[in-house]
Amino acid sequence: MSYVKTTILLAGLAALLIFSGAALGGRSGAIIGLVFAGVMNFGTYWFSDKIVLKMYRAKQVTEEDQPDLYATVRVLAENAELPMPKVYMMDKDTPNAFATGRNPSHSAVAVTSGLMKLLSREELGGVIGHELSHIKNRDILISTVAATVAGAISYMAQMAMWASLFSGGRNNREGGGGHPAVLIVMMIVGPLAAMIIQMAISRSREYAADKGGADITGHPLYLAKALEKLEYYNKKIPMPKVNDATAHMFIVSPLSGKGGMRKLFSTHPPMAERIKRLKAMAEA
Repeated sequence: MSYVKTTILLAGLAALLIFSGAALGGRSGAIIGLVFAGVMNFGTYWFSDKIVLKMYRAKQVTEEDQPDLYATVRVLAENAELPMPKVYMMDKDTPNAFATGRNPSHSAVAVTSGLMKLLSREELGGVIGHELSHIKNRDILISTVAATVAGAISYMAQMAMWASLFSGGRNNREGGGGHPAVLIVMMIVGPLAAMIIQMAISRSREYAADKGGADITGHPLYLAKALEKLEYYNKKIPMPKVNDATAHMFIVSPLSGKGGMRKLFSTHPPMAERIKRLKAMAEA
């Protein structure tokens, strides 16, 4: 069901991109929008893993450096029938983790030093299983595409703003592009709708990764217990210098603030609901 929902949401993003391009420049604008997003996707597909690992100063470790972490990743990767991903550590007190890479053959799992100190080996397995599920389902690619298309729509909204300022109210009759009312709608509604859809995709993939991770370990409560600890300590010890564009990658949102509009734009589902679903899996 989550795959169907993700497909529908991605289709909605693509339609919004085409509409934005058409609003800005008619049929040619729609084509430009698709090409623009395609170029951006190519770049992020090949280089996003290196960028985010460098951003958080993650260092690759070997089995000799971190025997428990490395062994956990290796065993669970075998359970998931995945190639062994590279393993990275981030020297941060905040307990958290993420996976990255363009496909299962070029993937990496990164955890913080705080996570290693906080979790038991079973709970660590629950977290690693979640991240391996992201890799197996190619969620990194899906989230990258969603973020890129949403970003392209935002750029077009800025272009629409400048177009409305310098068009003098003239209407581009080719496909209706450039009409002042359409441009105004695009400037306001387009980026907002794109952001909401992007966040919905991210939340959908988190639920799927929780389930997939529980299947990989065979113990849903391992991840449920880990999430309870991670939620508490991420509020108590917030991670400094977090890039909003990468928040969706972490198993627990590293961004502070809750309630109100923040919930609407959250990249992660409510923690209570995630834990509830995992406990239901354990009882089934």
